[in-house]
Amino acid sequence: MHTWLDYPGLLSILRKLKSAPDQEVRILLLGLDNAGKTTLLKQLASEDISHITPTQGFNIKSVQSQGFKLNVWDIGGQRKIRPYWRNYFENTDILIYVIDSADRKRFEETGQELAELLEEEKLSCVPVLIFANKQDLLTAAPASEIAEGLNLHTIRDRFWQIQSCSALTGEGVQDGMNWVCKNVSAKKK
Repeated sequence: MHTWLDYPGLLSILRKLKSAPDQEVRILLLGLDNAGKTTLLKQLASEDISHITPTQGFNIKSVQSQGFKLNVWDIGGQRKIRPYWRNYFENTDILIYVIDSADRKRFEETGQELAELLEEEKLSCVPVLIFANKQDLLTAAPASEIAEGLNLHTIRDRFWQIQSCSALTGEGVQDGMNWVCKNVSAKKK
């Protein structure tokens, strides 16, 4: 299940990190099942996204270039897998939490999972990017509505950002990754 690939789309962002040679950046990609985590990861890696199945364990993609090593851990989001998320918290530099913006019936569940993550001691002060995914669907809630529903404005112990995106079309993904890199470099200083 481990795959190690080059990320051509992220190289320019990585150069902007301007950190020490071979500095590792650990990104944890979480969210409920069917939120679009693996599609997002494959979009970042410029891979084919036409045949994606639910992640049973985890996927990791890594790139080593220009003195940077970015490791993105995509952990399955099914209810039975979520208790294992905590095994991956250690040394996380950035948390990316993906939400299916069109699945309003699960907003409460996804909000509860995010709140629990933000309470985790091993993730304290870790910047969090929330991708409000599936914005290409007509039924998608706007990021502002999701932010309000999840009470994101009450987060005071870390940098956070909510970003509208579509992992399918790639829209908004680059903007989110720019925020990630800016906050990793700030955290690493």
